[in-house]
Amino acid sequence: MNKWPSLKQLHYLVTLHETRHFNEAAARCYVSQSTLSKGIQTLEALIGCPLYEKKDKKSPLVFTLTGEKVVQQGRHLLAMGQDLVELGRTCQANQMEGQLKVGCIPTIAPFLLCDLVQEVNIRFPALHLLLREDTTTNLLSALRHGELDVLILALPVDIDGMESCIVGRDPFKMVISRHQADGIRVPIKYDDLPDESVFLLEREHCLTEHAVSACELTGKEKINPFTATSLHTLVQMVANGLGTTFIPQMAIEHGLLDNQNLLVVEPPGQKAYRNIGLVWRPSSSRLNTFQQLADLVAELL
Repeated sequence: MNKWPSLKQLHYLVTLHETRHFNEAAARCYVSQSTLSKGIQTLEALIGCPLYEKKDKKSPLVFTLTGEKVVQQGRHLLAMGQDLVELGRTCQANQMEGQLKVGCIPTIAPFLLCDLVQEVNIRFPALHLLLREDTTTNLLSALRHGELDVLILALPVDIDGMESCIVGRDPFKMVISRHQADGIRVPIKYDDLPDESVFLLEREHCLTEHAVSACELTGKEKINPFTATSLHTLVQMVANGLGTTFIPQMAIEHGLLDNQNLLVVEPPGQKAYRNIGLVWRPSSSRLNTFQQLADLVAELL
């Protein structure tokens, strides 16, 4: 009779990989250190080779090549296991209840999630949203590992086999200080802008790639090497007459430019917008929940 690793053993290993510390991993798993260690030892015996290097306690915990591969597969199996448990919800008449773990990127979250939570509380009081704001890369990783149920992202982006649906579009605008705008003709042409006068977010934020592509900004010499961590920083830089930047319409509508001496103009480009969409695992059984959430987000947009 074949012996199979258990999801509990895989959970122990994945948690140890995240913490790199037996005591902390055991605490996260709500078990004793001896229980966690025994579970991982049993897993190693089933697989037939060490999963981490056995060093003295003062040395950092290092996983073997096989251990890294087992962790990667284990995360996938844990996510599938979570989706299996969720199958019970499909038998219920109303799937808009229980917890729903939602991830959202920083250039959408401040301008959407507050309204979304309020509407969910009114329409679906039995549904409890657990929110996480992070970069696209980190959110997709959390989704694949079962840490999140659904994401709200700006598309297009490589979602690595996940399912998605577009719920609306968010136009880009250019903002520039009124003082600086006196010397620039409208509609704006990039050739009229000084070199290094266009400020963008850090590359970790997909808004930079979307804005540059949608607004057809091809001249790298126009882009300032300084990057910002947030839209609020970009607005402050432009408000102080340092240059111009791209801001999504939803941020403007939610007051990002209030009390700033800024001029909003249309950027170059025929399709200056980003798509907003929901992303989820293909194995998830909560498609009805996601569809109703998508309809609600589309209304808010």
